[in-house]
Amino acid sequence: MCTIVRMAYLTLAAAIVAEIFGTMMLRTSDDFSKLWPSLGSLGCYAVAFALLAQTLKSMEVGVAYAIWSGAGTAVVAVIGALFLGEGASLAKVCGVGLVIGGVVLLNLGGAAH
Repeated sequence: MCTIVRMAYLTLAAAIVAEIFGTMMLRTSDDFSKLWPSLGSLGCYAVAFALLAQTLKSMEVGVAYAIWSGAGTAVVAVIGALFLGEGASLAKVCGVGLVIGGVVLLNLGGAAH
């Protein structure tokens, strides 16, 4: 894998982590009524979008966005089930599996690297 593509995936991974942290802080911001979680959430989302924009310089937008949103959705769902007391029904597990499968298919169908 060439260095540019490798860097794009690393930048995308950092964007995903920032988005996940932003989402977790969003949950604790209590409808933006708590200052620090609100600012943290907004800051994390700003970092996530900036890193996603960097990624798009060397990766197709459809593939990058699918990975970004799919991985974020899957990880947040797992965090919710494991640590936040949210349910983990068969439908949720299958839905996350379909999201991951869709991301894999989009990535396999992307431009040649």
